[in-house]
Amino acid sequence: MYKVIHYRNKCIGCGVCYEQQPELWRMSKKDGKATLVKGVGKKDVYILNITNAEIEKTQEVAEACPVRIIRVQ
Repeated sequence: MYKVIHYRNKCIGCGVCYEQQPELWRMSKKDGKATLVKGVGKKDVYILNITNAEIEKTQEVAEACPVRIIRVQ
């Protein structure tokens, strides 16, 4: 099982994650930052288990993030 880790407090709100993978990401209307849909958070670090089918696209999103705050493990 793979995990997506999102360091939300460092997000700049560019929206590239949402544009490339809207099924996993939303842009917050409150602060303009990306939110990992169904991610479990602890101190602005959100984690979500993903399937093997989602891994390739999620890695592309992580690489596209300009501030490198998305990790895939």
